[in-house]
Amino acid sequence: MDMNGPALQGAAWYPCDAPEVEISVGRSVIAGTPDCPMPAGPRTLVVMSHGSGGSFLGHHDTARALAEAGFVVAALNHAGDNAVDRSRQGYLSIFSTRPREIRRLIDYMTGAWPGRAQLRADAVGFFGFSRGGYTGLVLAGAAPDFSQGLSFCESQPGLPMCRDIAGGKAPAQPYPKDVRVKALVIADPLNAFAPSALAGVAAPVQLWASELGGDGVTPASVEALRQGLPAGTDFHRVAGAGHFAFLAPCSPAQAEALPSLCTDGPGFDRAAFHRDFNARVVAFMRAALR
Repeated sequence: MDMNGPALQGAAWYPCDAPEVEISVGRSVIAGTPDCPMPAGPRTLVVMSHGSGGSFLGHHDTARALAEAGFVVAALNHAGDNAVDRSRQGYLSIFSTRPREIRRLIDYMTGAWPGRAQLRADAVGFFGFSRGGYTGLVLAGAAPDFSQGLSFCESQPGLPMCRDIAGGKAPAQPYPKDVRVKALVIADPLNAFAPSALAGVAAPVQLWASELGGDGVTPASVEALRQGLPAGTDFHRVAGAGHFAFLAPCSPAQAEALPSLCTDGPGFDRAAFHRDFNARVVAFMRAALR
């Protein structure tokens, strides 16, 4: 906790020369080496933002792939909109606090984290899924326009944020750009932007879209976002994928407890997809943050 907000929980992945072990964190099983000394040399930071009701562990395989490629990766739980605390999930305020929390994460990693001396403070990569993709676009300079509504409000008009939008109570407030964010990978982002707002995104973007969508994100809404982004956006549409295919492959405990997040359509191999997905994310970040 600091003057800018409540305490935030998260984790960091970074290069390590020691052998990996399996680590159980709740229902997740991740590969890593706790408290491993980081090899010497300069590193580039990538920060991660999860989707609605998600977790800092939701993309642990992608974080690991980036760390193996030499990056330092930091992810957090967004306050009030995560797997263990959904108290603010239905409120518009979450859309302004999310970018501020990622800014706090960058501040911490480059200003107080024990390995900060090895990090570049002026060039940071961003990875975001669903509402996390929205979060990254705000940090990159896109201003949301909630007066146009949100797609999931059509099926959930009783949510407080949907009632506020319908009642013309969406607050007008500044969403300052974070100039340290120099490259973005965004997967199935929630689109709350007018096309004109996206033209100001100058950082290179790798945009991923599922064929089937889900959780308030539709193929059409991602396509509208793609058309609004500047030419040169590295765009990928994933055949047969639903929205949650971008989450890390599930452990057996997760698959049993969370079938809606872990079950893919017939013939879709999430593990195989993630091998390609992670390789492309790493290649993009290497090129964009060279």
